[in-house]
Amino acid sequence: MPDPLGDFSLTWPFYAAALIGYLIGSIPFGLVLTKMAGLGDVRQIGSGNIGATNVLRTGNKGLALATLLLDGGKGAVVVILANIFFTQDYAVLAGSGAFIGHLFPIWLKFKGGKGVATFIGVMLALSWPAGIAVALTWLLTALIFRMSSLSALVAAALAPVYIHLLKTNLPFDGTFYGDTQRVEVAFFMAVLIFIRHRENIARLLKGKEPKIGKKKS
Repeated sequence: MPDPLGDFSLTWPFYAAALIGYLIGSIPFGLVLTKMAGLGDVRQIGSGNIGATNVLRTGNKGLALATLLLDGGKGAVVVILANIFFTQDYAVLAGSGAFIGHLFPIWLKFKGGKGVATFIGVMLALSWPAGIAVALTWLLTALIFRMSSLSALVAAALAPVYIHLLKTNLPFDGTFYGDTQRVEVAFFMAVLIFIRHRENIARLLKGKEPKIGKKKS
């Protein structure tokens, strides 16, 4: 009997879920919105990032909020749709693909953002209790320290713990959120967030990381 894992006729839907998630995750909403608003290329200001924090440096809070919601939404939507029409395995692959797509978008020569909003969106869709805990952790850290990067790092580091502890049933098939697969995905995304924030970590250690809303010198 042939090995199902080696049979492309059986595995192609999984590749398709990851690819579709990646392509949707690759949509650079921050760049699109700032250009549509006549604010130029967001990659030419501040940190050069395409995410909401850097969009905020344009002075347009509405665009920054829209970027945050759309970047988070693209991660959540692919997970939810994959969960509804297929299974949890597809949802995890689609969410991971969307997250990687934001970090390495094909439309921008694989030079994307740091993935925090998309990460939170994926977390909310995979495990809404853990996702809410991650979002609240980011918000509380941001309110205290006023640094987006530090907030992201703290929230990402705690995400696997939250998924492990905050077990609840999936809305479609009754399986527990806090399974090993989701902990591993949360850990994988957290590692990539730390890698993408390596320059921020260096500035944090030197006490030179800019505050939220302030232009990077």
